Amino acid sequence: MKSESNKLAVRGELALIAMVIMNSAGVLLMLHSGSGISAISSVPYGFQQVFPQLTLGTWTYMFQGLLVLVLMLLRRKFMPSYLFSFVVGFVFGKLMDLEKPFIDALPLNIPMRVLYFVLSYLILCFGISLGNRCGLPITPTDLFPGRWRTSQSSPTPRVKITFDLTCLITTAVITFVGVGAI
Repeated sequence: MKSESNKLAVRGELALIAMVIMNSAGVLLMLHSGSGISAISSVPYGFQQVFPQLTLGTWTYMFQGLLVLVLMLLRRKFMPSYLFSFVVGFVFGKLMDLEKPFIDALPLNIPMRVLYFVLSYLILCFGISLGNRCGLPITPTDLFPGRWRTSQSSPTPRVKITFDLTCLITTAVITFVGVGAI
């Protein structure tokens, strides 16, 4: 029985590693396709556009660190699993910076952009499903809406929509003020 639970833990850890690698590449591939970015990733992307001195990966883990801090303030206590979630988010951001030169080197034309969009969509869908099934703390951007929901006793769809809208509004303000146009 003990070996069965160890196998599950290893599988969860492998799923988490695969999710982080896949989703970081998926976000970059989506950007490279020119088809946009997710609401959650739009905040670090907006900051990177306004303050290009820092990379998208750096802005990503800074944003995720802020989310962990807000979660701990909401709970009013230190949560080790949230800290581990930040570590996962940090690795996610660093992988984005490592993968970016490879993604940027891909050819850009209309058929390839369509292919990148479809691939990124499939990669992200599979990566998110791995993250949901791994049973381990996932990145803070994935963890935040669920933990916020439990602290506010609000229905999940309302919290997720509010979180995504807040990210989009934040990005719009950042880019309008910083770049001068949305």
